[in-house]
Amino acid sequence: MSGEFEMAGAIAEGGMWARVAEPEAGEAHAEGHGKCLNCGTLLAGPHCHQCGQAAHVHRSISAFWHDILHGVLHFDGKFWNTLPLLAWQPGHLTRRYIHGERAKFISPMALFLFAIFLMFAIFSYVGSPDFSGKAGAEAQKEGVKVTGWREGMQREMLKLEGELAPKVKQLAALPADSAARKELEAEVSDLKGEINALSYATTGKPRYPDFLSDKGAPDSVPFEFNTDVDTGFPAFDAWINKVAAKAKKNPELLLYKIQSNGYKFAWLLIPLSIPFVWLATIGKRGHRFYDHAVFTTYSIAFMSLLFIVVTLSWKFNIVPGLVITAALFYAPFHMYRQLRHAYGTSRIGAVFRLFLLLNCTGIVVLLFLTILINLGLIG
Repeated sequence: MSGEFEMAGAIAEGGMWARVAEPEAGEAHAEGHGKCLNCGTLLAGPHCHQCGQAAHVHRSISAFWHDILHGVLHFDGKFWNTLPLLAWQPGHLTRRYIHGERAKFISPMALFLFAIFLMFAIFSYVGSPDFSGKAGAEAQKEGVKVTGWREGMQREMLKLEGELAPKVKQLAALPADSAARKELEAEVSDLKGEINALSYATTGKPRYPDFLSDKGAPDSVPFEFNTDVDTGFPAFDAWINKVAAKAKKNPELLLYKIQSNGYKFAWLLIPLSIPFVWLATIGKRGHRFYDHAVFTTYSIAFMSLLFIVVTLSWKFNIVPGLVITAALFYAPFHMYRQLRHAYGTSRIGAVFRLFLLLNCTGIVVLLFLTILINLGLIG
């Protein structure tokens, strides 16, 4: 149950941060009469124009729970006004928000914060061990710890171990002068090499350390951990080798730091993307960097929500093939529609700018991952 509580806490945290980014605005519906109960100013509308407090205050338990839903999830008209447009008419949403229609929509930053926290909360949840317990039980019998995103590789290790065991027994039963021995030894060697490579990727240690010393299998090691970096700059070499030693000593900690920093520094995607959006829209006059920021933030928020849908579809086996295929096609189409309607480009112009922006997106993702890895190594 800890995964569920952790996910709920992360979602609530994201909602609270979203609420900080976008406090109440344009949400009261009742007219105010009399004086403000907070500062005593004569009311002329649903809010006090002096201190901002709503004219109507409540003291019921049902209203208290409504405040929780409202504060954490923005469960109001803004939610329903924003999401349909974000999903199908992102360009219209971007343009309308830029040109002043803001009280009726969730702001880009508030939606971005909530989507990022929700995405990483669900990512943590679906990355937990198999809920049936079957995979975990099998792994424990084989001495493999199945955890999080490594589950796929570790299951592959179990599969390879299942193939290796009968071959090892068969090899032991063969006489030393058997003609079939050489071919079987090669198969065993290949399997142990693959298992060691997966073991390095998940734990940083070989599953069969004695196999590494075999003269016939030097290529089974994916890379040499003990080789020091030598660039000719002693100070830099000492630093990078120290960092590499830390990563080798505790790869689990490094991976945890990368995942933890992922949502803490997700906001970096916005400043990293804005220059490329500007580059992709060169020639469209009348647009400022603020416009590019709104475009970028709404786009990243939608892609995060789309990733959530794909992840949940895969986790609960709800037509995952169809959902993943649809998402792969719809993601660039969504960017095309947002470019075309937000910047008022022609169809051909939008396609050209989309092609450029998709290439830039790859660069942004690579830069972001590089930053996360370096933060994990340095921290």
